[in-house]
Amino acid sequence: MDATREVDLLVVGAGPAGMAAALIASLEGLDVLLAEQSDQVGGTGSTSAGTLWIPGNHQSQAAGFNDTAEAAATYLHALIGQGANSDLIRAFLQTGPEAIDYLEAKTDVQFLACGKHPDYRNNMPGAAVTGRAIVAKPFDGRLLGRDFRRVRPPIREFMLFGGMMVGKEDIPRLIGRFRSLGNFLHSAKIFLRYLADRVRFPRGTRITMGNALVARLYYSLRKCNVPILFDAPIAVVIGGRDGVTGATLRVNGGEMTVKTRRGVVLATGGYGHNMALREKFMPQPTPPHSLSYAGNKGDGIAIGEKLGAAVSPERCTSGLWTPVSITRRADGSKGLYPHLSLDRAKPGLIAVNSAGRRFVNEGLSYHDFVLAMFESHKAVPSIPAWLICDAAFIEKYGFGDIHPGTRDLRKFEASGYVVSGRTLDELAAKIKVDAAGLRDSVGRNNKYAETGVDIDFGKGDLELNRFNGDAAHKPNPCLGPIATAPFYAIAVFPADIAVSTGLATDADARVLDTARKPIPGLYACGNDMASVMGGSYPGPGTTLGPAVVFAYRAVMHARGANK
Repeated sequence: MDATREVDLLVVGAGPAGMAAALIASLEGLDVLLAEQSDQVGGTGSTSAGTLWIPGNHQSQAAGFNDTAEAAATYLHALIGQGANSDLIRAFLQTGPEAIDYLEAKTDVQFLACGKHPDYRNNMPGAAVTGRAIVAKPFDGRLLGRDFRRVRPPIREFMLFGGMMVGKEDIPRLIGRFRSLGNFLHSAKIFLRYLADRVRFPRGTRITMGNALVARLYYSLRKCNVPILFDAPIAVVIGGRDGVTGATLRVNGGEMTVKTRRGVVLATGGYGHNMALREKFMPQPTPPHSLSYAGNKGDGIAIGEKLGAAVSPERCTSGLWTPVSITRRADGSKGLYPHLSLDRAKPGLIAVNSAGRRFVNEGLSYHDFVLAMFESHKAVPSIPAWLICDAAFIEKYGFGDIHPGTRDLRKFEASGYVVSGRTLDELAAKIKVDAAGLRDSVGRNNKYAETGVDIDFGKGDLELNRFNGDAAHKPNPCLGPIATAPFYAIAVFPADIAVSTGLATDADARVLDTARKPIPGLYACGNDMASVMGGSYPGPGTTLGPAVVFAYRAVMHARGANK
């Protein structure tokens, strides 16, 4: 390995943003090098749902779901404000469909329309119920051969039998595998495929969601022969505020200097595991839990700040949040289970604070649910909050990491994952919440379950609530009684999926200094780039959509840069 190397473009970080940037650069004829600090690709994207929010995308339009960038602009202005990030939002909306079509036309990165997948604030002007969300097509990991091991796996809690991925559409068929011949054959097929995979691979090769997006990007990079340096973290960049001309990487115990003709793209994943930055930007008390890749420690932000780059937005909740419960694994380790959509909106569940009182519409988006936790915590301890349900709920819908149909909960109780009580008072005593408050909250919920109207928080009013509820349950798909003892509780805490605070950029992903002038030759995308949404979370795929779009814009600018 040479101690010095010269390329057109150096991309730092092999998450979805970095891989997209490197892939597009190669397709545009640039000599590109991709450097990854770990021995696997994917970053946080590999453990995500893999949805991209791309208003006006042609994949959805072809499937019959109409949407326009103009309607999305109305929605974002209502959500974020007219003046906030207007240039970046305009660029994102204009370029989104183009970037996706580019990848579909030239690579193995292929997408499916999600169809109905409501925006998270669908009561605002311009919000959509269909047409904006797309997801990577499932991928056959066997195509990667031995390199399949390079794809970072999903979190363990999202795999069955220690390594089998299932998509959202698989879940009802697996649960109802004995209810119809079609469900049984589908379940048997994917299980037998998994057994065959484990003969050759460390996990199942039928991969979906974010893992499919990552694998498709990696597969396309290999087909384009893009060089990837693994175990090669960035040390410093070469240059300063007047321009960046390369970087130094740590490789094989030494250093490699990479000189660049057109720039350096920072895509190191944000600062999710940098406690100093968490304390600086996140709400207090600083949430300790993060679902981002453990190596995301703010390398890109640190490099940018040394060059005089601006960091934005500083005054916001900074994280893109989800409530998580803490699992206890068989090997003694702990994990985080994200309560995204499978339980909170279902009928027969409420969330309470330490006073035993509801504080939120439980069917809100995961991000908005946590914002409500933060707000409630200002007056009443609400971290952790407690999800409350009964035995009938768990059997029908599951509860966090407890799968639907589970009747014997002894191992979950023994590990402390779930707490039970024969009465609400007994449960309240065990979880140390006010018993009178809990009784009253459950009683009010049970009355609302009869009428179908939640007069306290409006659970079931939003299309998003109903989408994640139980359509077969009447009169409200999100309201059901909590009445069948024993009663159960799971503690949930805030955890960031991604961060919104990052390096300020212009519409071409060029990093801006504190005077709001571009630093020549320095780009940022993904979580190293300040969120175009300014800390808000408009819909599914808010992180990955802009990550891919601004990777595309960064490369297209670098291709034409006179360096």
